[in-house]
Amino acid sequence: MRKIITQEEIDTNKKGIRNQLSRFLDFSSDRALLLDNAEWLTKLEYIPFLRDIGRYFSVNRMIKAEAYKARMDSEDGLTFIEFNYMLLQAYDFMQLAQSHDCLLQMGGSDQWGNIVAGVDLIRRTLGKQAFGITFPLITTAAGIKMGKTHKGAVWLDPERFSPYEYYQFWVNADDADIHRFLALFTFLPMDEINPVKQLQGADLNKAKAILAFEATKICHGEDEALGALKASASVFGAVDIQDHILPSSSIPRGGHASGGDDSIPSSVYTAVDLVGTLSLADVFLSVNLCSSKSDARRLIQQGGAYINGARISDFDRVITENDVKDNEILLRAGKKKYHKIILTRI
Repeated sequence: MRKIITQEEIDTNKKGIRNQLSRFLDFSSDRALLLDNAEWLTKLEYIPFLRDIGRYFSVNRMIKAEAYKARMDSEDGLTFIEFNYMLLQAYDFMQLAQSHDCLLQMGGSDQWGNIVAGVDLIRRTLGKQAFGITFPLITTAAGIKMGKTHKGAVWLDPERFSPYEYYQFWVNADDADIHRFLALFTFLPMDEINPVKQLQGADLNKAKAILAFEATKICHGEDEALGALKASASVFGAVDIQDHILPSSSIPRGGHASGGDDSIPSSVYTAVDLVGTLSLADVFLSVNLCSSKSDARRLIQQGGAYINGARISDFDRVITENDVKDNEILLRAGKKKYHKIILTRI
């Protein structure tokens, strides 16, 4: 079941989705359209819908769909509103075919049954031939689905997932995923991507940096990609990428990516609220390097918490002036997660 939200929340989400997709689609002059199916679904009358649309759907065929079978076999079962989802998605496709001559629907492979239902409904009601394209759900080398329902989701909204964090996600991808992710998430030519299969060690890490740069450039723009690259270089060191590795990439070459760390996630505290007041565990929790006090305790006990490069061993140690360098404190959780504290003396 989807969470019920207000119309105001829906309108906010629509604006957010449009802003995110405008990185990938051109909405100017109606070259791309963002439509709300509430325009036609909220006007439906139940009895006419059952009579005019429901008669085209076989329950026997519907319950054979993998999505329905999985829900029916689950502990929660299949609700009636979920059972109707196929009809509504098919109706959406029919409406778009009728009003916008849209004859192709694309989606993840888990949407195959719903898309085919729409193709069939369009044929039966409008006499038109429609089509569907599905794509395999993207999983990591470990077989984990890349989606918002799973821990460690990758958000397109910079307010939820900064360009630096987005860059770090890609640069920390599993070695086994690099070739496939370059093919899926960049526009680099395949004749340059295919040789990546043969790379190992330091050269493979350079390919990861290019993957991270190119993916971030597409989603957030080249300026943000350069900022994330420089921030990463300021923490982990500049990567010297030779010209022969994925040469079409616009990433700076020859170790010229060093620079400031302005793109590292940061928070501003007043000195009086932090120094001599908050424990390191409190600070790690407040800047979201840990999800709870127990998580912070576990991180420190396992030796994965650092302040200005020094390992933290005392869970309850309070921040002191000795921890402040040029009015900044650099925190680290594990090998890759950094957060910068900026102090004001007001």
